This record gives sequence, C-alpha cells and structure tokens, in this order.
Amino acid sequence: MDASLLKDGTTPIPIWLQGIWNIEKVFGSATSIKDPDSLVIMEFERKKYIGHVTKVIRKGGFRYRLSLNSDLKKALNERFLMSSMRAIEAALTQGKNNRDIEKEISFWEFVDIEFDSLNKQFLLTAHYIHQPQFPQLFSRLAGSASMKAIQDEIAGKDNARIQKLGWKPRSEYKNEIGAENVIYTLIDTVNKLIYVGEAAKMTPRFNQGHADIKDWDFYKFNVLPSNLEQHRVTIERMSIRDLATLLNNKQGIGSIEFSDYRLANRKIDR
Repeated sequence: MDASLLKDGTTPIPIWLQGIWNIEKVFGSATSIKDPDSLVIMEFERKKYIGHVTKVIRKGGFRYRLSLNSDLKKALNERFLMSSMRAIEAALTQGKNNRDIEKEISFWEFVDIEFDSLNKQFLLTAHYIHQPQFPQLFSRLAGSASMKAIQDEIAGKDNARIQKLGWKPRSEYKNEIGAENVIYTLIDTVNKLIYVGEAAKMTPRFNQGHADIKDWDFYKFNVLPSNLEQHRVTIERMSIRDLATLLNNKQGIGSIEFSDYRLANRKIDR
C-alpha cells in the first residue's frame, strides 16, 4: 500500500501502465484537476468517488498522476488502518536514527487498481488487510481530532488551525478522543432543530443534557487551538448570531428562513 496514497491522496501511474491503460489517449494534456478532461470515476467497496488523472511535466519527459478526493482518501485510511498508522509513525520518526519503519513494523497490505478506459473508471480492491490488535481504539484514533492535529504537524501546517470534524450519530459521542476546547453543533432531524454550543470538554457537557434540544440525533464539532481558548464563548456567540440571521429563532431576529429548520438556542446576541 503506497503511503503517499494514504497521506497525500496521490500516486504516480507507472510508465509501463500508461501504455496498457491508454492513459495519454484518455486524459490527453490535462495538467490540473480543474481541467474537466482529468475527471475520472473511482469505485471502492461498492461506493463511487470522484478522482483525477493529470499530466506532470518533468525534465526529460512527463508522467501521469492519480489523485483521490478527500472522501476516498478517508475511506482508504479507514480500510488500511494499520498502513495508515505506520505511515504516520514513519513521518513522526523521519530522520531519527535512520529507522526503517517497514522492517520494525512489518506486514503487507495491498490495493489492486484496475482501469476501465472505455468508461473512464478506476476500480480499487483491498487485499491482505492487516487487522489491528485493538481495532476499536485504532478506528477511533484514526478519525479523532487528536489524529488530525498530528497529521497537520507532519504536514507542517499551522498549529493554530481549527480541527474540523464531520457529522456523527449521537451514539458515538462518548467515544470521542481529543474533544476539548470545542464549538459544537447539535441537530434534531425529526423536529427540525439546530443548536450551537461550546465546551471545554465536550463529552461531560453532552452528558449534562440540553434542555433546548433534548432529542438531538446528530452532532459535529470543531476543536479550537489553545490560543483561541479564551475566545471560545465569543466564537460560539458569533456562530449562534449568524445562524439566527438564516433560521427562524426564539428571539425574533430577522432572518431569511431559507430552511425548515429552527435555531433552538435561547441566548442570542442582538
């Protein structure tokens, strides 16, 4: 399993495969993912994603590169969990005692990639999956805010970035790792309610309950960097006020009411 596929969501197409797959004929001179000619469908475990094949010009020639979208990259990291963790370990220890991480943590996982040139579609198939010893823990870590922070550190991104997490069902909140210093959103899809809150520690806050949206069924949250901790309440109030201009609300603040959902918060700045 190519670590660059898991880390960056890209992988070069070998020269010998370019001819077999008719890559140059199918994708031509597309050098950017913005070029519509680069667009390709990718299928993995019965789900379809968008990908791109682009031409990379180099001294002495060129080659083609396959790029995945973020959803497929996430799906691969979740499926090849041990390879994903090993790639992170390798990045964290890069240059330290010249460690060969594949010798220290040895196992093999494969993804088979086939290309249907007529339908412009790649098919990805997982082989030889190495199961972690603690699968639930590893799975939780893979999608946690803490892991996102580590990945940002490896990529050299600003450590003041806000870690943004996606929607999850209510049943999962007690298993969250690193859900501290957060701005969160709750949604009640039955009663069409949305609620925004803040918390130093999200799980204990959720355990206390929410009188304004008792039957919420999904949540999402963003982890703020430590330098914004003192501004967490201000950011929460701003987010609530912005939603009040879009949704029907309890303070009668004028909104365009573009949705049937209503803002459940009672405290809204005027």
